[in-house]
Amino acid sequence: MSGNTFGTIFKITTFGESHGKALGAIIDGCPPNIEINEEIIQRELDKRKPGQSKFVTQRKEGDIVEILSGTFEGVTTGTPIGLIIRNEDQKTKDYDNIKDKFRPGHADITYQEKYGIRDYRGGGRASARETAMRVAGGAIAKKAISTLGIEVRGGVVQIGDIAANDIDFKAQNPFNFLDTNKISALENLFSELNKAQDSIGAKILVNVKGMPAGIGSPVFSKLDSELARSIMSVNAVKAVEIGSGCDVVTMRGSENRDKISKSGFESNNSGGILGGISNGDEINVYASLKPTSSISQKTQTLDVNKDEVELQVKGRHDPCVGLRATPILEAMTALCILDQILIDRGQCFNVQRDFNV
Repeated sequence: MSGNTFGTIFKITTFGESHGKALGAIIDGCPPNIEINEEIIQRELDKRKPGQSKFVTQRKEGDIVEILSGTFEGVTTGTPIGLIIRNEDQKTKDYDNIKDKFRPGHADITYQEKYGIRDYRGGGRASARETAMRVAGGAIAKKAISTLGIEVRGGVVQIGDIAANDIDFKAQNPFNFLDTNKISALENLFSELNKAQDSIGAKILVNVKGMPAGIGSPVFSKLDSELARSIMSVNAVKAVEIGSGCDVVTMRGSENRDKISKSGFESNNSGGILGGISNGDEINVYASLKPTSSISQKTQTLDVNKDEVELQVKGRHDPCVGLRATPILEAMTALCILDQILIDRGQCFNVQRDFNV
């Protein structure tokens, strides 16, 4: 299988399956002397792990990370960093009744068509469990860019028809929702979903604060296109928007362009990127995630013999995958940003950047 590596200079390669023995990652190209230990990485992993509230899957995974290489006395050495998380709470028998059936909305049928074989246990490599290693790698990237004064933060801004009006990145609630005024409405929605054995989609905002101007490349490697590629690689993401995103369709040029004054940009419809290059403003990326495909409602599908059969998916699944996706999207954003900074330093080492350090 190809396509398991992300990055040009700062590279992460992940391996492992949902019901395999472990998940792992090799990170290459990390700058030396960055403070990293298992506790720092674990803090990010704990934001993603399942079973933290009644609104997410109850699979109990400690997601305890082990650093195998690449650090010495609490800092990175510049050599490859090896990470591993051992799986603990697999219930493979939950998938025995559907091992010969293709789940609608999942990669079962496409994996079978491409490879002629698939791991039906939780989706194997296609499982969202694979993203645990992205979060682990993203924790290292976050720590590295923090030394430059750059912060990546995010949260859920829409679930179904319920949208955030007041954005507060410090908001804490079981939905990771950035508007605490909407929690009661969300609780009612999830109660309805539970009764209907159904799921719902979500939109997540990832914000990059402290980004200097000048990062990114025009034409084929625009910063926004690289960010979109990194975000679209995450399971269930079906759309990415930068800045005002799809709303630009209804805007006029006079209101969409971000006027420039001595104090900076008067608005941020561009999302902090112009011509594929950061402009020094905050970067705003929105990701729309589809509803969970594994729901308890019965449906029709095909089996491996292409016969029509009835399917009912059992097991422990998220009614909204967006609730645990924020740390994953933050991680992919941090991985992309650090890689783009290193690429920029490789070409434009003699151009001063205004990092907030």
